[in-house]
This record gives sequence, C-alpha cells and structure tokens, in this order.
Amino acid sequence: MKDIEGKTFDVIIIGSGPAGFTAALYAARADLNPLVFEGPEPGGQLMQTTDVDNFPGYPEGVMGPKMMDDLRKQAERFGADCRYGYVDNIEFDERPYKLTVDEETTVYAKSIIIATGASAKWLGIESEQKLRGKGVSACATCDGAFFRDEHVVIVGGGDTAMEEALFLTKFASKVSVIHRRDELRASKAMQKRAFDNDKIEFIWNSELEEVLGDKVVDGVKIKKRKTGEISTLDDVTGVFIAIGHKPNTDLFKGVLTMDDVGYIQTKGQSTETDLPGIFASGDAMDPIYRQAVTAAGTGCRAALDAERFLGEVESEEVIAESHWK
Repeated sequence: MKDIEGKTFDVIIIGSGPAGFTAALYAARADLNPLVFEGPEPGGQLMQTTDVDNFPGYPEGVMGPKMMDDLRKQAERFGADCRYGYVDNIEFDERPYKLTVDEETTVYAKSIIIATGASAKWLGIESEQKLRGKGVSACATCDGAFFRDEHVVIVGGGDTAMEEALFLTKFASKVSVIHRRDELRASKAMQKRAFDNDKIEFIWNSELEEVLGDKVVDGVKIKKRKTGEISTLDDVTGVFIAIGHKPNTDLFKGVLTMDDVGYIQTKGQSTETDLPGIFASGDAMDPIYRQAVTAAGTGCRAALDAERFLGEVESEEVIAESHWK
C-alpha cells in the first residue's frame, strides 16, 4: 500500500458488506473518492450465505458472495478504491484522523464511515462450522423460507431466539427450541407467544451436541446437561443458532458511545457519532433489523451525512480564511 502512504482522503470506509459498499457507491458518486478497507472478512456475513432471496433486484435470488462482488464492482465503477486491509488503530484527537492499516501503512481521513458489521455468536462445535450455509444458519429471517414444511431446531432462550422461532413457524412444520436451562430468558410477552404456538416445542436443560449430515443437515444430537444422555432427532433439516451477535466495534471502545453489547449509538435519525466526521452504519449500529437491505440503507445515509459534513466544514474553512485575510 505504498501508493497511499501518508495521503489524506475525504472519506475512508472501514469494513465492507452491504453497508460499506453502499456507502462507497454513494460517496464515489458524490466525487469524494472514498477509500475502502474491507477488513478481515471482505464482504461480511453474506460471504457465508449460499442463497439470498430477500434483497431487491435479484428476482431469482443470488449467492451471497456473488451479491457482494456485484456491490463492490458497482462502487468501483464510480471510483471507489476498495482494498483488502485491516484498520488496526485510529488516533481520534484531531482531524484529519490518522489511521494505521495492517500495522504498517498510515493514512488520514477527513471523515470516516464505520461499516465493520457484527458477527454471530456460534456454539463452537466442529459440525456446526462444517455445515454453515448448508442448513446451519444464524439468521431465521434470511434463511427460514428455505425450510418450508420441514422440521428445524433453534438454539437459544432469549428474545431473539423466540422471535426467530416464531418467524420460523410461518414456514416450518415444527420448530424445536433447544435451551440449556429450564426456563427462558426472553420477556414474559415473548415467552407467552412462543408457548401458545402449537408448532413450537421446547427441549429443556439440553445442549446441541452435534449437527448431523455430510453435505447438508439431516439431523442433530442433543445432550441432557444433568445426565449426559444423548438423543437424536433424525428428521431435522435446519439448525438456527440464536445466542446473540457481537458488533465488531472494539476499535471504538472508550471513544464512541455504545450500548452495553457494543453497538454504536448515533444521534437522532442521523448516522453521526460522538466525534465530528465519524459516522456509523450497518450491523455495527443496528441491534434490531440486521438485514442486508437495512444495512445498505444505513450505508447510503452515512455517505450522505459525510458528504453534508464535508461541505459544511469546507464552507466554514473558506469563511475563516477570508476573515483572517
């Protein structure tokens, strides 16, 4: 990256995925010549998704990696500079902000758009990782429709798990909730909705021991926590992990206001953060929707906010300069 060493950019976008690439597209069309560092997982979570059926513009559906490649190419068409690179450090004391990339390259940014996303929490068992995108998912609203009239399981006991279990009942013939305790952590209202749904059954005091299948999911093994007894559900075709997400925002801890999980909090309806010229988008700031299309929308908003900010700063600098003359 010697060609960019020491240079200053109007907009630097940290992260990729729908939010980052959409921000890059809008910033590039505004002649801001954005520089995008795609991060450790270029393309974000959708790189692990085989089929995307709910993003506008793809009537026949699209593979997650193909969609990310399309978004990247569209941003590059208008002049976005998209690079593999991981931002290790940012000096927040003054603008332009100083960024260190891959521990060796220094660049400066008049504005920054955060699009670092969030990562689903996984159980950490080998079979779960082996079958990710092949029947194992962390997003019911993304993948639930693929399991119409089938038996699926969901792991978790909080509000998110119950929301996803209820959503899955629209498609699946049966939803088995595996929970490691004997009661749910979800709100009472959410619990009642789940308990009242005839399609949902609960497997208490249990853990998912193994996801069965070679190329696709064809069953699960479940272990009772107290006795260690193993049982098998051999008609399961889908496994949904709903034990939470972790926003990839460690770089901004102690600097930007976040909720107790780590999602960056923005001002009002804008994407502005606590610091001038720093904007947040996508799953790094959205604990509710976590969809590709909503992430893209916030990427658009962040680019428009950055463009407006840069225009206002430039006007102020011109006025200040003319005053001193």
